Amino acid sequence: MMDRRTFLSVLAAATALPARGSAGTKGMTLADVATPFDRDILAERARILATLPYKRRAQVPDAWLNLTYDEYRKLWFDTRNALWRDTDRPQRVDVFHAGLYFPQAVHLNVVEDGQARRINYDFYLFDKTDKFPDIPLDDSLGYSGFRLRTELEKKGIFQEYAVFQGASYLRGHGVGEIYGLSARGLALKTADPMGEEFPDFTDFWLEAPQPGSDTQVVYALLDSPSVTGAYRFEIRPGDVLEMQVSAQIFARTELTHLGLAPLTSMFLFDDTMRQRFSDFRPAVHDSDGVLIHNGAGEVIWRPLANPTRLQISAFGDNNPRGFGLMQRKRKYSDFNDLEALYHKRPGVWITPGEAWGAGSVTLVEIPADLEIYDNIVAYWRPATSIKAGQSHQFSYAMHWGAQPTPETADMPVKVLNTAMGGRPEGGEVIVIDFADSADVPEDLGEVEILLRASAGTLTSGILQRNPETNGPRLAFTFKPGDASLAEFRAQLRLKGAPLSEVWLYRWTKA
Repeated sequence: MMDRRTFLSVLAAATALPARGSAGTKGMTLADVATPFDRDILAERARILATLPYKRRAQVPDAWLNLTYDEYRKLWFDTRNALWRDTDRPQRVDVFHAGLYFPQAVHLNVVEDGQARRINYDFYLFDKTDKFPDIPLDDSLGYSGFRLRTELEKKGIFQEYAVFQGASYLRGHGVGEIYGLSARGLALKTADPMGEEFPDFTDFWLEAPQPGSDTQVVYALLDSPSVTGAYRFEIRPGDVLEMQVSAQIFARTELTHLGLAPLTSMFLFDDTMRQRFSDFRPAVHDSDGVLIHNGAGEVIWRPLANPTRLQISAFGDNNPRGFGLMQRKRKYSDFNDLEALYHKRPGVWITPGEAWGAGSVTLVEIPADLEIYDNIVAYWRPATSIKAGQSHQFSYAMHWGAQPTPETADMPVKVLNTAMGGRPEGGEVIVIDFADSADVPEDLGEVEILLRASAGTLTSGILQRNPETNGPRLAFTFKPGDASLAEFRAQLRLKGAPLSEVWLYRWTKA
């Protein structure tokens, strides 16, 4: 069975196919009735909604939910019908049909001059093959989401760069990249024994961009049993896709396990665990580590793991400067995969827009045996809960790209790769490769090694230059003894000051 993440990637490619068959080219139409709209009106709507009992939205007919994946793919949006298709506006908007993995329709609206008008549902904006089933059309049908396109590399060629579809999920990428990890509007009770709750974006408003503008503004209404929210996304595509997010959420119930700026990704294996997977590829993942720039100025790199048991890590902090899930492997040979092209997947960096106070960057790693599963979640968890009836405002920037961190120039020497494997006489050899940098002295003997483990024994680290990267390589042997878990911390230092990122890793006995 295909998962949502793989399905979205294939669906995006399918909707880009040349149009053929029965679809018309009249384009989208808007409702005749317009209503006033701005961010204050949206916030007030979310506030009032939070005072009312949660009401689950109706699903599309069973015939649409019971479509097979192959059947659903036989219906796609005809891009000749895109919103703003024959205008001088710089954006094009395509829509996705509800059904299969997307059981509920969302409301899409266009905002112009402070007035909002609903985009009418029209089945005939879509194209289909003669193999698409003859199934009923009724008033419960609609669109499950939308994607954005603009002229990224060549005038007259509108390429996609962002998708909003399913719950509060959204995806994006920079120029020359493909979709990988996802972001969400909000995370609730992730990996909590109470069970995770997935809020929905139920309504979207797309602000009509002016000719020449490089920005698309999208508003969204969030709803779930525990919380409602009013969101604004200011989206600027480019080599690095930038999204400025501002939100106000309203608690229906006390929010004790809240995740802000959540990111969801996939990590199956890399050089730390090759022995568990028989695969022709050296690595399989959308992201290979979580990067944290904490409030104290320390930069932490934590390689991701695919544990055999659920693993939750909390990196306590106060007013974080930023965090994100990265894909640092950027060469085809890192993955050797002609189809998935993992080396073209973006990383995402989160920069808080204001002081977020006390809390923790939380990393959830879920066991997975196939690459179809999203098994990695990272988010900011505030230390204090939000009481029922209270609201909370926050903002942040998301940067999507191969090198998405805006403050890269101010960061220390980064970790490129982590590898480990057993020794015949017992124990594990652990190797950490750091990037080449002008800050690294020619004589590596001047570099100090900080190396610690919470359990077991370590040999003294050996620092050598990697002839391929020209950067330093730190190698050491770890013998766990009776330990089933050990936390590692390593860093290169020069004259008593940090030279490299802090490398953290959690080792668990297989």
